[in-house]
Amino acid sequence: MNYKYTSRSEQDTLQIAENIESEKFPNMVICLEGELGSGKTVFVKGFASALGIDETITSPTFNLVKEYPHGEMPLYHMDVYRLEGTCENVGFDEYFSKGGVSIVEWSDLICDCLPEEKLIIKFKVIDENTRVLVFEPYGKQYEDLCANVL
Repeated sequence: MNYKYTSRSEQDTLQIAENIESEKFPNMVICLEGELGSGKTVFVKGFASALGIDETITSPTFNLVKEYPHGEMPLYHMDVYRLEGTCENVGFDEYFSKGGVSIVEWSDLICDCLPEEKLIIKFKVIDENTRVLVFEPYGKQYEDLCANVL
């Protein structure tokens, strides 16, 4: 079952990310899909803030992964937009089992490297301020999370 949420501002996107964070669990994987400027990094900022991470969150486009170990739980922020070829040699699977939360921007580019159980959030731009977020849970923990939050 998919869930939809309409964000009418950056503040709405930050708020839904904070609500999702309240249901976090070890080895959680959140996959973000959507065009440039659709709100993916804004979502990560809200999630990180709710985790208690004080560092400035930026997209790790040139690093692939930024690690934020100093919150309630480690956050692994991945941006695979510039990843060329196969991702099997990158070691993403190690992050997915380190006990933290992994958030992957542009996850549709590495579908073969993602775990079966995950939460996919698709960002669709409606206008300058409005986004529709479609939540696709895969696995019981993610289904429960969506049922509790959305």
